[in-house]
Amino acid sequence: MILDLSSVLSEQHKPIEASVSIEMESFSSGGVDFPLIERSPLQLSVEYAGKKQLSIEGRGEVTAVIPCDRCLKDVEVKIPLDFHKKVSVDPEHVDQSDELDETNYIDGSNLDVEQLVRNELLVGWPTKILCSDDCKGICSICGQNLNEGTCDCEDTGLDPRMSVIRDVFKNFKEV
Repeated sequence: MILDLSSVLSEQHKPIEASVSIEMESFSSGGVDFPLIERSPLQLSVEYAGKKQLSIEGRGEVTAVIPCDRCLKDVEVKIPLDFHKKVSVDPEHVDQSDELDETNYIDGSNLDVEQLVRNELLVGWPTKILCSDDCKGICSICGQNLNEGTCDCEDTGLDPRMSVIRDVFKNFKEV
């Protein structure tokens, strides 16, 4: 959805308070699409902050379906959208200062709400998703989900990252 900012940018600088529906049905990251099954309306507030800058505040929430990092079972994850941004709308303002946010969602006097939400999802995306704290994952040999049952695979191989520790303990036995 495109939000017209001309009333904020005009001489009267009328602020915009709007409830905007989030239309994107999935979020793409790393070549994978994650469905967004619930999307609350985004409560947006846009005000003129002086010196050709805007103050943009927003609150909302989306629920994404993301696979568990251990067993790959789909997990519904609520991702809050809560932001306060200060951006420049000066076309000559090429050099962004550290105190201003990126403006790839503003084009002239239009604010692209979907791009703004996409940016916020990139920032707020969870780093680790588990279906439960005690998720056992999948068998590295046969792929059985160990939360649903055991498998008949023998785990005879030691994790190669632990071989150094094995050698240390082996030396202690000899002494």
